[in-house]
Amino acid sequence: MTTLLTKLFYFVIATSNKYAIDETHGLRHSMDILRFTHEIFQHELPLNPWLAEQERLIYVSSIIHDMCDKKYMDEDEGISRIEEFLKDKLYKDEILATKKIISTMSYSKVKKIGFPDLGRHQNAYHIVREADLLTAYDFERCMMYNIRQQNGNIIDAFDSANALFERRVLKHMEDGLLLTHYARMKSQDLHLDAISRINTWKALIKNPSLL
Repeated sequence: MTTLLTKLFYFVIATSNKYAIDETHGLRHSMDILRFTHEIFQHELPLNPWLAEQERLIYVSSIIHDMCDKKYMDEDEGISRIEEFLKDKLYKDEILATKKIISTMSYSKVKKIGFPDLGRHQNAYHIVREADLLTAYDFERCMMYNIRQQNGNIIDAFDSANALFERRVLKHMEDGLLLTHYARMKSQDLHLDAISRINTWKALIKNPSLL
């Protein structure tokens, strides 16, 4: 039997191949955000038991959220492909909720227009959005994306990643972007780990034996 989970990951692979989505937003990222989504969901469920009926759309949204990323494709085209893919896998209201979540959860949109009002799916929205924010603490992932953008120049890639962390990632709590208890607690460990990783890379790019 081919499970929904398998079909979702295959969709991520196929979409990544079609639109040249690199590993920083492809399969590995989908797996990472699904893991964090599951952990947040499990902590939120006892507080909000009604979330059980939204479990499927929460997990689906987390896995495919970057398959309409404007960095790689036209966003509307991506959302249309997602809707077509999901039409025989989810109920119509689940598909609509999924589209609303993935089209409004990006950091840039939240900073520009704030949180949307998704009604009964508001908690689902925050679970997926905050899981994505937790994956952002991976400094190597940011470096990998910037290496591609900087044509392999590791020093420029580090500088860009470091600036992004100082401006954005290390200020998630300060900016009021993390609302669930699990995400707020987990981010503290990830924050410290990110600083340690940044310092390690700062030493590596200045290492005389690697110049």
